[in-house]
Amino acid sequence: MLLLAKLLLTIATLGYSAIPAVFDSNNTHATNPSFPGHARFHVVWQVSSYVFIGIIALYLIWTAGSELGPLWLATLLAASAYLGFWTAAASMPLYQGTIVSEVNPVPTFKWNILGMRFETDANISLFTPASIIVVLAALALSQV
Repeated sequence: MLLLAKLLLTIATLGYSAIPAVFDSNNTHATNPSFPGHARFHVVWQVSSYVFIGIIALYLIWTAGSELGPLWLATLLAASAYLGFWTAAASMPLYQGTIVSEVNPVPTFKWNILGMRFETDANISLFTPASIIVVLAALALSQV
């Protein structure tokens, strides 16, 4: 169960750190011409901060041995990152936010499940399972 928790936490950590660093370092975010320069600064700041937090979390995960404290801290770091996303998504009406940019939007995910075709936002499509992975990691840790 401990190895499962570490693997799930690794996936969750990469989901809030490495993946956004790759996907947000282009004209959909960091160099998006419709974003004011100060907004682009905040994108780069947030993404690079999450990369450094992710490095700390990966260190905690893979040097913890059988100690649970560092693993719970890595779980809380991941949960904080994903709760931040869901907070921003839920509070968009308060700050007139949008989940995608009108200029250079991130493509949607196209699904075909049992003949039903639909599209979902890429962020929601990625952060929903990632959030579930954090919950599963916490459940696995609670069984150790």
